[in-house]
Amino acid sequence: MANEVLSNRMIRKISPVFRLWRLLPSRRRWQITLLLTLMIAASLSEVVSIGALIPFLNVMVEPSHSPKSQFFDAFILFLDLPENINITLLFSALFAILSVVAGILRLVLLWANTRVSFGIGSELSRQIFDKTIYQPYSVHVSRNSSEIISGVTHKANELIYGLVLPTLTLLSSLFFILLILGTLMLINVFAALSTFAVMGLTYAAIIGVSRHRLISNSRNVSTASETLIKLLQETLGGIREILIDGTQSTFSKAYRDIDSILRISQRNTIFIGASPRYLIETLGICVIVSVSYFLSSGGNGSGGAIPIIGAVVLGAQRLLPVVQQAYASWVSIIGSRASVADALVLLEQPIENLYISGGPDHLDYNYSIELSGIGLIFEQRSRPVLEDINLIIKKGSRIGFIGSTGSGKSSLMDVIMGLLKPTSGNIYVDGVALGREKIRSWQKHIAHVPQHIFLADVSIAENIAFGIAKDEINMERVKFVAIQAQIDAVIESLPDKFGTLVGEHGIRLSGGQRQRIGIARALYKKADFIVFDEATSALDEPTESSIMNSIYNLSSDVTLLIVAHRTSTLQNCDFVVKMDNGKITSVNSFAGIQ
Repeated sequence: MANEVLSNRMIRKISPVFRLWRLLPSRRRWQITLLLTLMIAASLSEVVSIGALIPFLNVMVEPSHSPKSQFFDAFILFLDLPENINITLLFSALFAILSVVAGILRLVLLWANTRVSFGIGSELSRQIFDKTIYQPYSVHVSRNSSEIISGVTHKANELIYGLVLPTLTLLSSLFFILLILGTLMLINVFAALSTFAVMGLTYAAIIGVSRHRLISNSRNVSTASETLIKLLQETLGGIREILIDGTQSTFSKAYRDIDSILRISQRNTIFIGASPRYLIETLGICVIVSVSYFLSSGGNGSGGAIPIIGAVVLGAQRLLPVVQQAYASWVSIIGSRASVADALVLLEQPIENLYISGGPDHLDYNYSIELSGIGLIFEQRSRPVLEDINLIIKKGSRIGFIGSTGSGKSSLMDVIMGLLKPTSGNIYVDGVALGREKIRSWQKHIAHVPQHIFLADVSIAENIAFGIAKDEINMERVKFVAIQAQIDAVIESLPDKFGTLVGEHGIRLSGGQRQRIGIARALYKKADFIVFDEATSALDEPTESSIMNSIYNLSSDVTLLIVAHRTSTLQNCDFVVKMDNGKITSVNSFAGIQ
């Protein structure tokens, strides 16, 4: 365990780019390799177009004198052109063609860069979602949902805009900058060094001044985005109390304060990224004017200097926006560092293979399950939640559980359902120890009806067959279990019947109706082990009694565990387990607890 923690810390110290590279599938790595090749080709085309400017301008300045060189003669020979060809027209056409090719390659590079970046972003977002929902229940209960929502949405986007896209853009820009500077060095060393010195030193100074501010902005954006989502969830979740108490101003002020931090940090990052451009453009013009004066006042005169000046101007014109683009990409990477780090942590979550494969195809459950010495301790609590629980539950039995709040009933149900791993003891299904590799197979036998039913904002039929694709729902079974849960009459009275949308969290239904849909959902699963965790607490006594009679009359092969608030709910149980302070204090018939 210590080695694993140490390994995780070492991984987090590695550059985010390398951490992300490790997480990419081979197909995406191959795409990035091809993209880098395209970057080199586009950069070379730009360099060739700049280099071709000198002979083009030479011809324009002195059209009567065609350039004479071994390269030129070999080029004419290769094209098999007549000796009396119009050299001016030839070089004009060649320069135009090279410029068009360079422009096309830049456009193709932009298209490929964007396509690959967003393809990777989409894949990474799905990976974050998958790796989150495949985590054990113990991980989910230790997290705030706003952290996950922010990670899957905002911080997954930051992987695109704050790491993938700017990194690829930065690489492309660096290739281009190096090749252009190399070309300018070949044309004129003084011009190249002057351009490099002004741009390089200016951006180096700006980077040194702005780096810490960008890191601070990055932390603010990461924290504020999570806090905003948390505040929105809490506000909408408690909107009834807020409206009744008239406390809208409190939540409005909290939102303003957090949003202000977020927007100011984002604004500062954008300004830091964009502002150097105007300074560099001004300095660049001064450099070009100075270099032009130096060259024209040299021994070659203005006529000989014009081609070189033209190449330098074109090179600088191409170089200025690319250098700014490289700097802006760096700003994006540093400004998104905190959010990217959070997203990478979610991407690096391990998933046990059993959660993906589902474990063994089948686990026999024909006789009983046995709880032997079960204990449970949460890390943040010193007192055991469950202690020395021993119980045998025969298949087909109806077992009731009662106890005060905090007695451990729900925690025991979570352990039995394989959601929480006991810290001591074990569970045996037909004599087979329920190890982690068998959890998923055991859970295939189970259906759960909690006290608070989750309903998605979809149709009633989709909520009953929750988790089943819409086109795969067995409507006959949906209607049958609705009758068993005594919700069919209500559904049939609605205009859209089973196609009625329930609203967010089932807001368009009463508490009792939501509870009965939850019961119908458990029955739809055809499970042979059903846990009712205070599932009828929202129902009035006559309705509860009627539904419980239907439940008790389910097949004798179905085992029922019923946690109840009212003891009358348990009157048809084979026996009732009473719990207190995480221990079983008694196991009696229903008559024995009266």
